[in-house]
Amino acid sequence: MSDPTTADGPEAAALEALSARFLQALTAKDAGRFDRAEDLLRDIVRAEPRLAEPHMELARLLLDADRLDDAEAHAREALAHMEAGGPWTEDLPPQIVHGLAHGLLAEVLRRKADEDDVLFGDPDQFRALLAEARTHFEAAAALDPDDSYASFHAFFLGQPTAAPAGPPDPDA
Repeated sequence: MSDPTTADGPEAAALEALSARFLQALTAKDAGRFDRAEDLLRDIVRAEPRLAEPHMELARLLLDADRLDDAEAHAREALAHMEAGGPWTEDLPPQIVHGLAHGLLAEVLRRKADEDDVLFGDPDQFRALLAEARTHFEAAAALDPDDSYASFHAFFLGQPTAAPAGPPDPDA
């Protein structure tokens, strides 16, 4: 996907309109109008499904609403688009947005592993979800070493090479 700051003609105009809708969605989300935010984000991904950030925001909104299967689908979609062409924004460096996409998917997978039907169900499914979550938390921490949340979860889900950020345990 072309960067909206370098796109020409009709593509630039279309991206500019989607950017305005994206900001409307963020404003609606911040105002607690979650249904409106979801509708706007879904409109954006229907109009231009290759944009990672609307998928990420939709995944976050769905995760916060505990709609984990839908959140996972959009988080995976966002990550795939990040890996295929990079971010839509100029506000953050690409590796930070890419790290956020990994961290978001990792959080969805970690939350899915916490669900009762998984936690008390098939142990292989539980282990697979945690292993994939750990892999994505590790990727997020590698892309953004300042992401203490991803570093913390990567460590506590089994990453052997890094300690979590924060104060040491006095009992250790």
